[in-house]
Formats: sequence, structure tokens, C-alpha cells
Amino acid sequence: MVAAYRGRASSAPDPVCSDPWALRLAGPEGEALSRRWDRHSPSMELWIGLRTRYIDDCVVRALDRGLRQVVILGAGLDTRAARLGREGVRFFEVDQPASQADKREKVSKLDGYPLDAATLVACDFERDDFVRALADAGFEQGIPAVLVWEGVIYYLAEEAARSTLRRLAAELDPRSLLIFDYLNSNMAKSSPRLRPEDRAMKGIIEELGEPMKFGIDDATPLMAESGYRFVRTVSFDELALQYTGTYERRRFFRFQSIALASASAEQILW
Repeated sequence: MVAAYRGRASSAPDPVCSDPWALRLAGPEGEALSRRWDRHSPSMELWIGLRTRYIDDCVVRALDRGLRQVVILGAGLDTRAARLGREGVRFFEVDQPASQADKREKVSKLDGYPLDAATLVACDFERDDFVRALADAGFEQGIPAVLVWEGVIYYLAEEAARSTLRRLAAELDPRSLLIFDYLNSNMAKSSPRLRPEDRAMKGIIEELGEPMKFGIDDATPLMAESGYRFVRTVSFDELALQYTGTYERRRFFRFQSIALASASAEQILW
């Protein structure tokens, strides 16, 4: 579904992001799911497009500044290794073995997709030692990396999410930059204050076997407790204004944000 939205946003008349592989990876199933979701949140295509664009821009900026390792945590059908790869930079995709097998099968059928763009690291965040798995795959803990954790944290149990944040801060080079998106607690925990449209969207996700578990209302205390010195957050409205020049209250998609964080104060001027 997310790949379908990414592909739709890329092929729109005025595209906000660029992913030439996404629609083919999504297939008919992803397209149908995205159309079903549209009935409850017509702003979702724009949000996914903006999220993709902003994270892409952050990764490119980090590589321009000299970082040479990119880790995609919970990669799914992410294509950044194919789209943003450059000489001297290593991409690592961390995900569950079944998801990786599904993706390998899909990309093997795409003409021109660079099959060796990323090193695959099999891992379940709630059970496995992902830092050790990364190191075993050739990741260098002593140099900074860009860490993309997109569309993952709200599906984890709270302790698993907190533990992952703590380990990233403590065991990787502190100059590393973490980029992740999160939901507020009202959406994650099915608050009675949710609008019917939001409840319907949440119901689709739960029906697919991926219930939301963890919400964040203020990222700053969580990141401070987890060992970070720098955190900045950006909302859907801010990204829409930045990339489309528009603000429309009727979009009402306001339960999700993106955070940039680092364990080092060096990233403060980001």
C-alpha cells in the first residue's frame, strides 16, 4: 500500500517525490489497498509523497556532507539504495527474512533495478540483535551513518521501540543521523477522540495484521531519555508548505510527524 502511494505521488502531474520503481513493486494488491484507504483519507497520497521526499532530501544532504553508510531499518519495499546510491556509499537494508525474500523476488523482475544496491540484513527488531547483525554484514560502528526508520516504530511494542532508540544512540557513532516518523498516542491507542475516518484507517491496518502499538506526543523527552542531544520534528502541514507552497486545513492529516535525531550536538545546525 505504501509503495502504491509512493508510486502514485511520483507519477502525479506535479510529482512531489520520485520513485520509478514503486508502482511496479506495489502491484495490483497495493494499488487496491491504497484506493480503499483513499475513501477515508484522501490526503494520504500527499503525505506519503512528502514523507518520501523529505527523507530522500535528508539522506542526500547527509551524503553530501560526507556520511558513507545508510541503514534502512524495516526496509520493506524501500528503493533508496537503487535511487540514491553513489560511489563509495554502502546501503544496508534491515528487515524480516520473509519480507526480504518477497522484495528480492519482486525486484528481480524489474529491468534495470540494481540487485546489489544494498546489503540485506535479516532481523526481527523485537527478537534479534540488529546491531550485531549489521556489524556481521560489514557495517562499521565507528563511523557515522544515516539511519532511516520509516513506517516502523508505531508497530512495535513500546519497550522494543525504546530499546532500539537507546541502542542506536549508545552503540553507533554518535554523529549518526536518525530519521523516523511517528504517530501521536491518540491514533496509536484508539482514543475515543478519534474521528470516524481515523478509526476506519486504523481498522484497515489492523485487518492486515499490523496493529499500531506505540504513539509519541512529544518526541523530545523520549529522545532525551534515550541518549540523544539533537532532535527536530516536522509536521505534515510544514512539509506541504515547504514542497507544495500550500496549506489547507481541510486535509486534516495531523497525527503523524517526522523526527531527525542525533546523539551528538554536531548535528544541531542540521
